[in-house]
Amino acid sequence: MAVFSRGFTGHRPEPDDSLPPGQHLTQNFPVLSAGPTSSIPLEEWEFFIQTEDGETHKWNWEEIHALPFEDIETDLHCVTSWSKLGTHWRGVSLDTLFAGVKTEYRYFMAHSYGGYTTNLILDEVLGRKAWLAFEYDGNDLPAEHGGPARLLVPHLYFWKSAKWIRGFVMQANNNPGFWEQYGYNLHGDPWREERYS
Repeated sequence: MAVFSRGFTGHRPEPDDSLPPGQHLTQNFPVLSAGPTSSIPLEEWEFFIQTEDGETHKWNWEEIHALPFEDIETDLHCVTSWSKLGTHWRGVSLDTLFAGVKTEYRYFMAHSYGGYTTNLILDEVLGRKAWLAFEYDGNDLPAEHGGPARLLVPHLYFWKSAKWIRGFVMQANNNPGFWEQYGYNLHGDPWREERYS
């Protein structure tokens, strides 16, 4: 008769080549946030892009919903080691938002309602690589997952996909955002396992 201690959890799963290194598959959608869940009334919601010359491009809820929406199917990879495959989103490509924006800067800081920030490289979010997402799995994006709108940058660790997105401020240097100031990698490529600096 076998005796198992309370700490026995079975064998580790075999490595999965479809996942980045150090990741494990989940069927759930874990809720992780740096602070409390933000609640933004739609009539007060606004998104902006501010350039180095002080010009600010703004969209309210109605204006942003008048832009072309895209359906996105993508995998998600969190720095805490979970991956969720084949997720379905709907939103506006950052290519659409940056189409009328003139900037010489290569970097920007994403700002969220609630104060969260994360730094990104402009070239890495264009070319249909990133979106403002308003729907998840056929429904309005719930607040715990960043609704009414979140940034979706699926080729980077999920902390780069800022919840409750409010706007972008262009910057000359790749200055660190919230988690990056605490030692997270400035870039965050899961396939290179760029978790920490």
